[in-house]
Amino acid sequence: MPSRNPGVLSQDWEPVVLHKSKPKAQALRDPKAVNQALRVGTEVQTIKKFDAGSNKKTPATAVNAKKLEEETEPSALNRVPADVRQAIQKARLAKKMSQADLAKQINEKPQLVQEYENGKAVPNQAVLAKMERILEVKLRGNSGKGK
Repeated sequence: MPSRNPGVLSQDWEPVVLHKSKPKAQALRDPKAVNQALRVGTEVQTIKKFDAGSNKKTPATAVNAKKLEEETEPSALNRVPADVRQAIQKARLAKKMSQADLAKQINEKPQLVQEYENGKAVPNQAVLAKMERILEVKLRGNSGKGK
């Protein structure tokens, strides 16, 4: 075995100082740590957060986005005109069909036919074309009136 030559042996008599690490931010927010600091008399910093505890569900940016959208695009969509509503209803009744029967023949929900007849639906050209075919009446374009 090789012998080790330790060289000059000396001892280091300098004192070693160990410091506690600073508590993490999460530990400082802990209610136990805050109460302990208050008991000891240490200064505790409190910060009021903006809109904290104000039970608002929608941020103000959503309101601004809605205003911007209303400025750039019209908010009201076109609904089914009264003459088209009446034409659908008259043609359906002339064929002695219910709204459910018409809906079944055009492969749509009965609620859609009801919305068209009540004027609540936004007109869809494909649906109007199906209704024209089944009811054999013109619902789209100029009906020849006013010429």
